[in-house]
Amino acid sequence: MADDRGFNVPTTTTASAAAAIPSGDGTVWTNVSNLLSSACNELCDGELIHGDNFSLFAAMSALEIMDPKMDSGMDNGRYHSVDEAIENGAAPVPLSFDKTMDVICILDIMDHLLACEATWHKGHSLAQTVFSCTYLMRLDRTSAHPLLHSFCRLVRATCNVVISVVSEARTHEEEDLFTIAYGLPLGGEKGDTFLSTLNAVEETLCRQMRACKSPAAKKMVVEGTWTADQEPLQTNPDLEEGFCRALLCRLRFRKHYYHLLMCMKKPQGRGFELARKHISSCLLELQQMQKSAEFLRSIGCLTRKDTVPMETTASGRHPVGFDANLNIRSSALAPPRAIKTLSWDMAFEYFKKLLHDLDVICSFSLDPLLENVLQFIVEFQKLQPDLVARAHLHVLLIQGGKLYGRDPVFFVMCKASALPESMKDLNIQKNEAVVQLGQCLINLLKILCTNVAWQRRKLGKVLQDWRVIYVQLEIAFREEFGEFSGISDENVCMKLARHILIWVEEQTYWIALRFLSLGFELELYSSNEYCMVYWYLYVILVKLAEKTHLKQLSAADSAKRKGKKKRDSVMDTKDYRIPPAVMLLQCYICLAEGLAMMLAAMRNELKLFQHVGPFNTEYERFVQHFEHLQKACLPDHISYHSYKDYTAQARLSTLVTYNHFKDAQKIVKELKKSFANDPDKMAELRSIEQVAERNNIAINVINRVGALDATLKISLEFTYHPIFAVAVVKRS
Repeated sequence: MADDRGFNVPTTTTASAAAAIPSGDGTVWTNVSNLLSSACNELCDGELIHGDNFSLFAAMSALEIMDPKMDSGMDNGRYHSVDEAIENGAAPVPLSFDKTMDVICILDIMDHLLACEATWHKGHSLAQTVFSCTYLMRLDRTSAHPLLHSFCRLVRATCNVVISVVSEARTHEEEDLFTIAYGLPLGGEKGDTFLSTLNAVEETLCRQMRACKSPAAKKMVVEGTWTADQEPLQTNPDLEEGFCRALLCRLRFRKHYYHLLMCMKKPQGRGFELARKHISSCLLELQQMQKSAEFLRSIGCLTRKDTVPMETTASGRHPVGFDANLNIRSSALAPPRAIKTLSWDMAFEYFKKLLHDLDVICSFSLDPLLENVLQFIVEFQKLQPDLVARAHLHVLLIQGGKLYGRDPVFFVMCKASALPESMKDLNIQKNEAVVQLGQCLINLLKILCTNVAWQRRKLGKVLQDWRVIYVQLEIAFREEFGEFSGISDENVCMKLARHILIWVEEQTYWIALRFLSLGFELELYSSNEYCMVYWYLYVILVKLAEKTHLKQLSAADSAKRKGKKKRDSVMDTKDYRIPPAVMLLQCYICLAEGLAMMLAAMRNELKLFQHVGPFNTEYERFVQHFEHLQKACLPDHISYHSYKDYTAQARLSTLVTYNHFKDAQKIVKELKKSFANDPDKMAELRSIEQVAERNNIAINVINRVGALDATLKISLEFTYHPIFAVAVVKRS
């Protein structure tokens, strides 16, 4: 039936409806008109309905009204073309007939362009941000003004470099507006010839700043007797030094930023050392820009005509020569969008963070070991880098189909799978399945450089690719080398095949772990789903630890066979210790299993964290979250029924007897010796220890008074670790 507002709300279950819309076995159609009506009355502007199983990340196709990147909106503005803006005096040349005002106008343009560039980096179109500046669209108009002309040329060249890097990386995903130039005049700068003009302008400003400090120079300004070489920027001698400093720091920041981008484009990270020097210089100039803000703000208060100050300039004045709708006829077929430009302070913080992220990339040692590369990418993503920084990372990692542009993918896989050196020269690298495996690895590195939401979706899909490539490799190796007998005298080729297959499985489970972990970062799981998530995380971690351990055993076995007699290697097995990497995975296993069983016990006995709601069943939620893992059979024979059977008998009393959190604490104590010289690993161990300790206390409290105290409130918080929660017990 249709209600009075046109909502089609089915009220009965029919065969055709059930066939058209997939749902659970016991589907019942309910009239939700009252629910929708009450929601409409209570929601304010900008609010969304947020259910236990709904978030913006989980519904990427939802339309967020008035978000300029999702809702086109309409804003006609004053001018509809560059020529119209020029004819109406929107971009005067000279900027002002008063020399002091001329300098202030240039500074405002510099500041607003910085804000526009940061807004562009955040995903808005180049046409409606940076190229909303009329002077950039018509560079010839500024040719008589060396300072403004050289600055505008530098901005255009910088935008061109950024677009080329992002286009090469192809990491712009949903920021698809970023690389579209719309026919804007980005080109025309051949080589770095424009830098000579910029350097000449900088030298003139430096000379002027030195001169304005002397008493003689101030006297010449007052008397008007200066020469052509000593002509000041403006007529007030008390303001000359402040204006010179403000202009110089902005000009130098632009110059160093451009050189930084050019250094980072050099292949194989050859320009990183010089790039880090430019990063330091950029940060110093940003500090000078921040210091100049107070001076410019005081000048702006005296010269500003508008009652409301502009946020995109340090002076608070509205910049000359800008209109967001200059390019509406060429920018898109959709209606022009009303874009909110970032404030000058926000742009300042954006570039400060971008420089820090680029410095982290430049400080990477270009380690050829894949395990370290993956760890670096994961740690780098924790910094929440924006598009430009991620694009530079991608370009660094993959160049010409090689890691860093120097290490062939096959040799990277050989190192990752711990193959002995003697096996790396075999013709197996020409095998079609091995070549496809190399492409899968390159694709994985590309995916890990994307934003986390896009990354998770792609990781879920490539899981099946890695599972299929494993089967193809297994078939190819059997056809070429025969069955893997497992006997001690197996030939070299069979050993190589075994090493690669073990590594492929390990890598597949690593991808699955990353897929599940990103769900916590994106807040895709609700509190009543944590039990099944931690259980699946535990299952994946067990398999990952198994494959990692097996790979390291194979590597150790190969090394022993090469350097020792068989009798000696048998004696060494008595002193064998589990590798630290495997022990760390065992810590995670203890935490995941402990949390899954603790939540299951609270559901079974205290009726907490249970599935509620009229819509999705628990089984349907299980399928929603783990569909990609299930399709890839990770692991085999694992299903929703496995989860229910495993957690059905969980009890609070059992948790105290078999305390997984205590086991995690014991392993951490042993691992601290192994990772004493690794600050990142030590920080991770401290987080694990805190989670284990807090949950151990919570279990004891809940077991002692949980069933007897009805006022006891239990919640989950991610205070100490982004993945593993801590149970917080309080009285209401």
